[in-house]
Amino acid sequence: MFDWIVSLIDKAGYLGIALLMLLENVFPPIPSEVIMPLAGFSAAKGTLSFAGVIIAGTIGSLAGAYFWFLIGRWIGAKRLKRFAAKHGRWLTMHPDELDQARAFFSRHQAMALFLGRLIPAIRSLISVPAGVNCIPITTFLFWSSLGTALWTIFLAGAGYLLESQYEKVAEWLNPISNVVVAGLAIWYVYRVVSFKAPEQS
Repeated sequence: MFDWIVSLIDKAGYLGIALLMLLENVFPPIPSEVIMPLAGFSAAKGTLSFAGVIIAGTIGSLAGAYFWFLIGRWIGAKRLKRFAAKHGRWLTMHPDELDQARAFFSRHQAMALFLGRLIPAIRSLISVPAGVNCIPITTFLFWSSLGTALWTIFLAGAGYLLESQYEKVAEWLNPISNVVVAGLAIWYVYRVVSFKAPEQS
């Protein structure tokens, strides 16, 4: 996969970066921690401009985020509540808890979208509750754009500074991603095992 990423950026330039970042959001095994540092290295060599790399990476990443936002819109609150009523254990929430979670997300939507786009493994997932809550598209794009741009600047900047050692960025960030994924998995298993359906009145 690494050779394919290198080849696509070399051949397609900014379009390749945007496409890869879109795919990274839809198919998480394609890591932004490799794509953007490599793009930053290309900017350091003079093959691409640093500003162009940031713009391409941000646009591609936002397109992927918007895909998951639309998935959330399609699922919708009513459908999710019906699922929670029937299969609450696997969702780890019953309908009342789902309403509470949606209310909390609505109150803190700006911070959730901004910070969510900066956390590995959460970056794609945060778009789904935004869609479920039917957050205005302008709000979604504004806060997602800020977080996404900061993430791409950080990764591309690291690649720009490290140049031929840009692969170290992925080595540094992979343990963080693994911890986040492991934490989510442990939390989910705990919620499934400890789930108690509300008593029927």
